[in-house]
Amino acid sequence: MPIASLLLFAASLQDAVPPPPPTAQAKPVLAPPAPLATPNERVGKFVPDASGVALDGAQRAWRSARGERLTVLALTSVECPLSRKFGPAIARLEAEYASRGVKFVHVNVSGLDSPEAMSEQSAELKLAGLYLADAGAIANALDALTTTEVFVVDGGNTLRYRGAVSDQYGAGFAHDEPRNRYLADALDALLDGREPHVRATHAPGCAIERDTDARPRASAPTFAREVSRIVQAHCQDCHRTGGVAPFAFEGYESVAKRATTIAAVLEDGSMPPWFAAPVHSSDGVRLDGPWSNERALTSEDKRLLLEWIEAGKPRGDESELPLPRTSGSDGWTIGAPDAVYRLPEPIAIKAEGTMRYQIVLVPTRLEQDTWVSATQILPTDRSVVHHVLVFTLPEAAIEDRELRRRAAIDETSGFFAAYVPGNDACEFPPEFAKRLPARSALMFQIHYTPNGKATTDQLALGLRFAKQPPRHAVHTYGISNTRFAIPAGASRHEVKAQTPLPYDARLLAFMPHMHMRGAAFRYELQSGPDAARTLLLDIPRYDFNWQLRYALANPIDAPRGALVHATAWFDNSNANPANPDPTRTVRWGEQTFDEMMIGYVEYYLPGEDPAKPLVGAPDDKARRAPSFADLLQRFDANRDGVLTLDESPAKLQREFQRLDRDGDGKLTSADF
Repeated sequence: MPIASLLLFAASLQDAVPPPPPTAQAKPVLAPPAPLATPNERVGKFVPDASGVALDGAQRAWRSARGERLTVLALTSVECPLSRKFGPAIARLEAEYASRGVKFVHVNVSGLDSPEAMSEQSAELKLAGLYLADAGAIANALDALTTTEVFVVDGGNTLRYRGAVSDQYGAGFAHDEPRNRYLADALDALLDGREPHVRATHAPGCAIERDTDARPRASAPTFAREVSRIVQAHCQDCHRTGGVAPFAFEGYESVAKRATTIAAVLEDGSMPPWFAAPVHSSDGVRLDGPWSNERALTSEDKRLLLEWIEAGKPRGDESELPLPRTSGSDGWTIGAPDAVYRLPEPIAIKAEGTMRYQIVLVPTRLEQDTWVSATQILPTDRSVVHHVLVFTLPEAAIEDRELRRRAAIDETSGFFAAYVPGNDACEFPPEFAKRLPARSALMFQIHYTPNGKATTDQLALGLRFAKQPPRHAVHTYGISNTRFAIPAGASRHEVKAQTPLPYDARLLAFMPHMHMRGAAFRYELQSGPDAARTLLLDIPRYDFNWQLRYALANPIDAPRGALVHATAWFDNSNANPANPDPTRTVRWGEQTFDEMMIGYVEYYLPGEDPAKPLVGAPDDKARRAPSFADLLQRFDANRDGVLTLDESPAKLQREFQRLDRDGDGKLTSADF
């Protein structure tokens, strides 16, 4: 998915309704592509020549391939995800402007890419210009910051433009088309004898690492002793060979060469991805949260990493290195699956822009209900898979289009399995399992994000079956509001939903779901209509790129009749760089340019015998449609024998007016 090393912001715990987030003070490597109010001081100044190693192994100066009128120095990296996304656009611009006296020189500033990988990148993009591997001389001459910057130099060796190719891509977002074509506009203006309207922009990408003369202090943290273990514990779930991240952190060089980027994402909270508001003690010390899968760094770990970078990245004694991590066989971290359900055909992923959700149904061929103790979704190309949700439908829906339409995905009813980068597997504790109904079909809803290279993916769902029926059945339910309208330009639009609990329950985990305009989310528990609310999960800054599951270390008791509240805030303004269109009113819809408001809750019912599921439990809907008595038992919060619109679940809300035959705003047994 996605741009794993440059996403998201830190959060802080707030007691009241969260105010609009402050303007992000992003580091230049993370800031969205946008004009700089004050152009960089080097714009308009002399650019010295500098050399790198060409693909044929020869040392070459960039000026040896200068253009007749203008030269574009396009920085790049094979592994940087944003460099990959902008690659096709740079190749098109190179071909388009060649006949107008503009030459492109491609400068790889990674310091880690192999000659073979650079040659492959040049060949795949059909780059015609000189391709140089830079050891630092060219980047230093340009005072370059990131791997996506482009520099336009005129025939007099004067820098005329520096910054982004366009604003199509950034840290955490992608658009079908750019709104501003900064490089093309600058080239057109200069070729016409005009000054570019925009002379410099931010260019988000991976930071270019600078050599440092700092001498390690004797007491400074070392890679071998401290840093390697922090990286192993908090980064290598994603940043490993075969992992979802665009590059691996496996060895000193791979970490030290990205130290500036690491510092940037640590300081703004982008990495590691974890957005639950932290809990602090009265003296400001960050405490462990209630989560069993928390990824956030402790204050001490963050301090050690930043001290290591500041001290010059000392390597340390290699005898102190930890043992390397090992990964599961064939990518399966849950162990060898008992069943694997793969998409029947590979799905073609285009190189650029965005893609609509892909919906694929796969039959299970199971003749009896089966208990599942672990799930894992394994893509064949992780780099383009943003997230996946898997739902269960009757197997007949595969052939019966009308049945598929009627039963089709009701995301508000909960999901069976999920995938997000770095969180592709779910293993339930002993004595817990999820029911997979007999004769069901698995509906895969897949969100792909093109990354600059056309590819295919044929992901699979692996299941490990429980050896015996569980003591507790795991359920997933979505608290949702489908009847919202987010006004055009609204920067902090609030949407609320709630659900009453028909039984005593124990809450296990939460997973909020919104789309590109999602800004914040909050769960609260209220034991009764007049009781105070207890905060369950607060996410002051939500990011669509990470559909994280927040698993509780200890289940939370939620008594029968209690209300679970979900509140979401949306940013439909121009200030949201991921916003597909801030000029339109946004409503519920499946695609990412629409919106959703769902607060998934994972729970179990202490009084339930898994062999005889209670009426109203999510699994029950796979067997029959609920009666009005079932609905009352589950949703009638005040026990008055009728259902109001506010009490009704999302699916019933959509049918409420049709079912309310007498128009009194209440559903009764007579209406049914």
